[in-house]
Amino acid sequence: MFAKTSNRVTSRLLTVVMLLSGYGAWAQTSAPSSQAPAAATAPGGGSQSTSSQAAGSQSAGSQSVNPQSSRQQPAPAAGQSSQEPIPMDQAGPPADVGSDDQAGMFVFKKEVQEVMLHATVFDAQRNLVPNLDKNAFSIIENGVAQPITSFRRQDVPVAMGIVVDNSGSMRDKRDEVNRAVLNLIRASNPKDEIFIVNFSQNYYLDQDFTSDINLLQTALHQVSSTGSTALYDAIVASAVHLRNNTRLDKKVLLVITDGEDNMSQETLQEALAKLQLKDGPTIYAIGLVGGGMERRGRDALQKLAKDTGGVAYFPDNLNQVGDITRTVAHDIRTQYMIAYRPRNQNAKPENGSIRVEAQASGYGRLNVLTRSAYAYSQQGDGGPH
Repeated sequence: MFAKTSNRVTSRLLTVVMLLSGYGAWAQTSAPSSQAPAAATAPGGGSQSTSSQAAGSQSAGSQSVNPQSSRQQPAPAAGQSSQEPIPMDQAGPPADVGSDDQAGMFVFKKEVQEVMLHATVFDAQRNLVPNLDKNAFSIIENGVAQPITSFRRQDVPVAMGIVVDNSGSMRDKRDEVNRAVLNLIRASNPKDEIFIVNFSQNYYLDQDFTSDINLLQTALHQVSSTGSTALYDAIVASAVHLRNNTRLDKKVLLVITDGEDNMSQETLQEALAKLQLKDGPTIYAIGLVGGGMERRGRDALQKLAKDTGGVAYFPDNLNQVGDITRTVAHDIRTQYMIAYRPRNQNAKPENGSIRVEAQASGYGRLNVLTRSAYAYSQQGDGGPH
C-alpha cells in the first residue's frame, strides 16, 4: 500500500519510512514491481544516483537522516553535522525518556496503557480558553468516564510535519502559501522540530526535522507543480515519519492543498484508521478553493482534521492563508495535554471512542477539540497503542 510503481517514488519518503514502521505487512500485500529506479537528472545536467543523501537536522531528538532523493539537498547549516546519515532502516525509533527541563528539552515518558490527548478549548464566540485547570475536564471513553492521570497546559515544543500540495494547479499559489507557512514557523515555539514534505502524485521529504528556518524555507521552494494529488498517501507517510523519528510527545501535521485526492493507494478510511493510533498527530488542514476542490475534497479534509482533534480551514482567497497559519500556531501553543489510563486494561475493542468535555464558572458552553478515537494495539500488550 505504501509503495508506488513510479521510478522516482520508490526511492523517497514512503519506501524508506515503512522499513521502520510497524506496518511491514502493508508492503507485502502491495509491493511495487521489481523495476529498478532510473538515474535522475541532477540540477547541473549530469546523472545523479538515487542513493541516500543527508538533508541535515538540528533537532535534539531526531537523527540526521533523509530518505533517498533525486533532488539536490540543502547544505547543512552552520553548526550542523555533515556526517554520513544513518539509514532509516537501521536507526530505529528513539527511546522514550523523561522530561529534562534543565536541558531545555520537553519529552515525555509514556506507558503503553496510557492515552495522551491534546485539547484546544473554545468558548461560544470561538475565543480560545487557555487557563482552565484539571478539574474543568472530564474524559469519556466508550461511554465510560475515565480518570485523568496527568494534566499540563504549558507551551511545549511540537514535532510538526508541513505537507504541501505540489500539483499543477498549485503553481500560481505556492509563493503565497510558502509565505504563510513561514508565518507559522516564526510564530511557533522556537524549539519545535519541523520537516517539509512536498507532494503531487509522488511525495518528497525535502527537509527532515530541524528548527532552522533557512533550511525549511529552502525546502518549501522545491517546487515542480506538476502531476496529480496523492494526498492520503502523503499524509500517512508523514504520520509514520512523525511516529518513528521524534521523541517529542506532541505531534502535528499541517496539510495544504487545493484539490481532492485522485492518486493515492490509501483510501480516506484507511488513512484515518492509521492516524488513530493513540500517539498519532493532530491534523490542521487548509483547503484552497478555486483549484478544483469539490465537496468531496472539502469533506475529506474536514474528516481528517475533526477526527484527529484539529481544524480544517477553507479561505475565500489566498490573502487569508497567512492569518490562518498564525492562528494555527497560536492554537497549537495553547493546547492542554491530558492523559488518562483506560479503566479496563484487558478490553481490546477495535477502537476506543473518546469525548472530552469542559465546564468552568464564568463560561457558557465550551467546545473541546481533541481526537475522537484511537486504535487499540494488535500486539497483545493488553492496552491501547
